[in-house]
Amino acid sequence: MPEKRRHRGPDPEDARLFAPEACGVMRQAAGDLCWLLNHGYALASSLELVGNRYELIRRQRIAVGRCVCSDAMLLRRQQHEVAPAQIRNGELWLDGYNILNILESAMAGGVILRGRDGCYRDMAGTHGGYRPVEETMPALRMLGETLAAWEIATCRWWLDSPVSNSGRLKRVLLDLAGRMGWHWEVELVFSPDKVLCETSHGVATSDSVILDRCSRWTNLARWIIDAKVPGAHVVDLGCGG
Repeated sequence: MPEKRRHRGPDPEDARLFAPEACGVMRQAAGDLCWLLNHGYALASSLELVGNRYELIRRQRIAVGRCVCSDAMLLRRQQHEVAPAQIRNGELWLDGYNILNILESAMAGGVILRGRDGCYRDMAGTHGGYRPVEETMPALRMLGETLAAWEIATCRWWLDSPVSNSGRLKRVLLDLAGRMGWHWEVELVFSPDKVLCETSHGVATSDSVILDRCSRWTNLARWIIDAKVPGAHVVDLGCGG
């Protein structure tokens, strides 16, 4: 079914599912899940076990699963994270839909999850198709202004070609960059994950698969939200670290 929402904001049940008391329970669940991951248990089966124990519904389980990682994964991500100053005058590669969806959700009041690794993640996602929302252009301008302030020489966007409207978004990105004088390039590939995992350039993403394999990454979405979206609904399920 086509995406018809005008915003990537909160689910109608989020006020209840992410209320303070519920978040306390989810943090306990996240702590147990991290313990299981540290002892070699698989994420899917461990999440089912923990979710059943704490009586979490599906959306809460998804949130907990997106926020956890083992101690080894956490250390690896910390060792490969770079600050903005470390990529100044260089080329930054963006996990396009990952970053854009998080910013759109944050600006629309959607739940933003703070994971154990410090990354921000959203609860919306693309689900095979992308349609612009009212926050799309403001989010892109905010991102562009941030990268200009960081003195990034080139920003290369990577978009999933199977996702509908990727070609349309590419044209929007290039048109905006041309008008603003930003050096942006946009690539459509079947699997951006593979490309971003293998590059030596800095990568902007909060995708766990990429974070566990890329050579350098920066926490772009969190930098922008903390600096420019003060009213964002950030839920910390990080279970320490």
